[in-house]
Formats: sequence, structure tokens, C-alpha cells
Amino acid sequence: MRKLDYHEAIKKLVSFIREKTEKTGTNGVVIGISGGIDSATTAYLAAKALGREKVLGLIMPYYNNQDVDDARLVCSSLGIECREINIKPIVDTMVSQLGFQPDKKSLGNIMSRTRMVILYAHANAMNRLVLGTGNRSEFLTGYFTKWGDGASDYAPLINLYKTEVWEIAKLLGVPKRIIEKKPTAGLWEGQTDEDELGISYRLLDEILWRLVDLKMEKERIAEELGISIERVQYVEALVKRSEHKRRLPPGPEF
Repeated sequence: MRKLDYHEAIKKLVSFIREKTEKTGTNGVVIGISGGIDSATTAYLAAKALGREKVLGLIMPYYNNQDVDDARLVCSSLGIECREINIKPIVDTMVSQLGFQPDKKSLGNIMSRTRMVILYAHANAMNRLVLGTGNRSEFLTGYFTKWGDGASDYAPLINLYKTEVWEIAKLLGVPKRIIEKKPTAGLWEGQTDEDELGISYRLLDEILWRLVDLKMEKERIAEELGISIERVQYVEALVKRSEHKRRLPPGPEF
């Protein structure tokens, strides 16, 4: 993996959040707090950049599980304003009007898009920006919901790999239990990122960095990492298949 000066990275991230907030003339930021490391790290950076009084954390569970307690821990440890909105009645009402029962992935996407609507409702009402919490690993593999958690005004972590976010979180003082928990998008009970992706973040990041950033040949990547060429091809397929998620909707040119 690339070698980052994480102290300098934190300075850059803090400056980015502060500058974007000032230039847009907004009063602060709104962040969806999931209980995971990405949203926790984003919240810690925002509080450092703007002061805790300008950061609103929204906890929006569908399931009442450990993630909710972890999200509360993030907000309380930072001392930021925190609001909890149970999205289950909203999502269930929406699903009841569809005329069919969506599968668990579709339901998870509905949850994610519901959270986006709530985030922007608060941001609009308070003249604030929505800060996204996605990282580069998710962005390159398409591991996010289009117009859901992929929708935000700015995304401070978007050019940092998941393994790099872990290092930054440690330096920021994010609670240990948040750093050490298994990453999950919370789309259904028991869901974890690495199970759904079919690969660990540590290996994924090593492959992505070589494949996308260094534009290394697949055979060389496999040789360097001591893995099969099929593993590299699998990651390449994730990147190619999700290209539409990283672009605005295209149309014909005239």
C-alpha cells in the first residue's frame, strides 16, 4: 500500500471541511452516524474542523442493535448534537405501497435512500452541508447505494482506502470498539461488508491500489501479493461493473 503521513492527512481533511463550509456560506454539517468507523471518523474530523456545535449527527436505525449503541457512543464522546429517527415506520409504509415485497438488497437500498432524504431535510432546514462518509474502497467497488449513502455535498474520505481510514481513526481517538468492530452497512441483520464483498478490506485495498492507482498488470499484482489471478480479476470486475455509480446519468450527445 502507499505510505501516507497520517498526521498531514488529518490536517488536509480538517482544512477541506472548514474551507468548503466557509465557501458555501453554510452554518455547519449534518452527518449520518451509523456506528461504523467511516461515519465516526467523518464526525471526528468535522468537529475538529468546525467545532462540535456546528456538527449534527443523525442516527437513523431500522434495526435496534449494537450499531445504535455505537452511534450514540460516537456522538456522546464528541459532545455533538445527536438526533435519533427510527426509519422503520417510514420504510415499512413505503414498502407497503409498492405492491410487491422487495428482496433484502432492494430493501437495504430503500433504507439507505430514506436516510439520504432525512439528512437533506435537516441540512436544508438548517442551512448546512451533508457530509458523506464513503471511502475509496467502497467508491471503486460500487459498494454503496446510488442516491443513498453515495449522495452528499462533500465526501472527505472518498480518496482514502478503508485501511487508511482505520489509521486515521486511531490518531483521532475514535473509540476502540468502533475501530475493531466488523464493518457493516447495516442493510440487514448480521450483514458484514467483507462477507458481502467476498474479500477482506486489507487484501481488497492492496489490489485496488495496484490496479487503479498504479495501473499494474493483473499478473504482476497476483505475483506480488501471492494470490491467484482470479482474485485480481474478481476485483477488476467489481470496479468495471460499478462504473455507472461513479458518474452522473449519461445521455446521447448532439
